Amino acid sequence: MLRTRPGASILHWDHDALHAAAPPFTTVQKMCITYTVGDAQAKFIRMKSTSKKRTPSIVNLTVKRRYLTQREIERLMDCARKHGRYGHRDATMILVAYRHGLRASEVCDLQWQQIELSEGRLHVHRVKNGISSVHPIRGDEMRALRKLRREYPKDAHVFVSERGGPISPIGFHRLIQRLGEVAKMPFPIHPHMLRHACGFKLANDGHDTRALQHYLGHKNIQHTVRYTEMAPDRFKDFWRD
Repeated sequence: MLRTRPGASILHWDHDALHAAAPPFTTVQKMCITYTVGDAQAKFIRMKSTSKKRTPSIVNLTVKRRYLTQREIERLMDCARKHGRYGHRDATMILVAYRHGLRASEVCDLQWQQIELSEGRLHVHRVKNGISSVHPIRGDEMRALRKLRREYPKDAHVFVSERGGPISPIGFHRLIQRLGEVAKMPFPIHPHMLRHACGFKLANDGHDTRALQHYLGHKNIQHTVRYTEMAPDRFKDFWRD
């Protein structure tokens, strides 16, 4: 119990009484309590405890790039052809994922029945409740797929492993990570960068945002707008000489 005389100020509190009243494993925050005791009334003032605020660092302010450029993707494909045991398969997998903005699970689950080689069409099945669509297949991609089909004529999935089953998303992730190291990329890379690369490339080319939304299978157009907002080519006519 705290005793004092009128007019006295106390800048401490009873620790033993405070901890005795607290249940086990209760964290008690330190505070500074000042009692001013007078004849008529007592005033209670609670002073807020100071907390350490984090100072912004250069790391927090650095914008990390989440996509690859077209030249970097070509470098990856070239490394896959030269250094991989299944170079053509790996290079084609990168190309298809990039051209159609496929997630790792979407490119790994891709089956030959989704591809019309005679018509040059790819039926894209999106995950995460995305919008499915039909994409055109261009010349170099068509030739790569035809060659791959000749190498794997009986498989249901387009990209298969040594065991004959589809390549897993984890396996694809490891493949991209390994090729990034071989290509001496200045930062670690992962498969989702191929999807972002597709979005930024098409946005830079000036394609309509609504069409880009359906191409990438976004339910919410806000996910598509980020590509147009970050496209550097929209500022190319600024400060012209």
